Amino acid sequence: MTDSTPFEIFLMAPPGLEPALLAEVRAAGFAGATALPGGVTVTGGWPEVWRANLTLRGAGRVLARIGSFRALHLAQLDKRARKFPWAETLRPEVPIRVEATCARSKIYHAGAATQRIETALREDFGATIAAEAPITLKARIEDDLVTLSLDTSGESLHKRGHKEAVGKAPMRETLAALFLRQCGYAGTEPVVDPMCGSGTFVIEAAEIAAGLLPGRTRSFAFEHLATFDAAAWAAMRAAATPHPTALRFLGADRDAGAIRSSQDNAARAGVANLITFRAQSVSDLTPPEGPPGLVIVNPPWGARIGERKALFPLYGALGKTLLTRFTGWRVGLVTTDASLAKATALPFAPPGPPVAHGGLKVFLFQTGPLP
Repeated sequence: MTDSTPFEIFLMAPPGLEPALLAEVRAAGFAGATALPGGVTVTGGWPEVWRANLTLRGAGRVLARIGSFRALHLAQLDKRARKFPWAETLRPEVPIRVEATCARSKIYHAGAATQRIETALREDFGATIAAEAPITLKARIEDDLVTLSLDTSGESLHKRGHKEAVGKAPMRETLAALFLRQCGYAGTEPVVDPMCGSGTFVIEAAEIAAGLLPGRTRSFAFEHLATFDAAAWAAMRAAATPHPTALRFLGADRDAGAIRSSQDNAARAGVANLITFRAQSVSDLTPPEGPPGLVIVNPPWGARIGERKALFPLYGALGKTLLTRFTGWRVGLVTTDASLAKATALPFAPPGPPVAHGGLKVFLFQTGPLP
């Protein structure tokens, strides 16, 4: 498998947000983008793998499909794993972790399959197997076909590398980016979050407006692979140029501690000059100077923080503030509960499909420009 041979690259998405990730991937110019349950596939070489990790905001991980073969029993798996050309992608001195899953196959014991592949890597390739390895090899055995993929990201891509402080119920950056995209946000309008927590929505929005790439300050698992070209990677990172923006963003929260955390996170992300953070209640919220844009908010949910019953007045106050002061602004609201969304009295369209978040199903409710 050389740089010039295209292969399948799988970009993981939160279930329910595959179409939003597909839109991002297509806009970024990746070839052959197709949505599947759990993500999007594209085709390309190793430079596309690096670019996906560096630039895509909605992908949770980037998996490179490095090969496949049929195996009807463990002895066959053992034999074919020993013959597999590991040296084309792996370096024997870099420890590796193996994860196998089995579905509808004659090999049904994932633990035994993992063991056979580990033994092949150790005995025939000279690799060290370790639980905390920088590289993870994923073997999926489905309908007797063994598909081998490398996790090229390492830590999940929602870890942008510059956010330390998180609130009680943090919104993952990847999820926030896809919700922003679903709301039609493209970095050309102001964004307000009235309950900003650790600042995820407004920090993501400010980064998009300023042309700052999500992976700019972190490292990736692909840097440990035999296919890695340090000079080409350095050139790719250097080619990304941020641009000035006149847009300003507003994050508010009644928790002063959350506001301090948000300010610290924004400073680490390099967008502190673009965002105003205010410790204030929803009822005190006023729009920033300038044209209308997007209000996006992830209020507390009953199943998460506090009692559901106590939340109806909060949602009511949010709706009242937005309807009286935010004429011309669009609203995106993330919640588990349609009756809480209804309590805002905002003119929401029917929500999109449920999205898995924090063990629950959440929905994005949206309005057009408010009257």
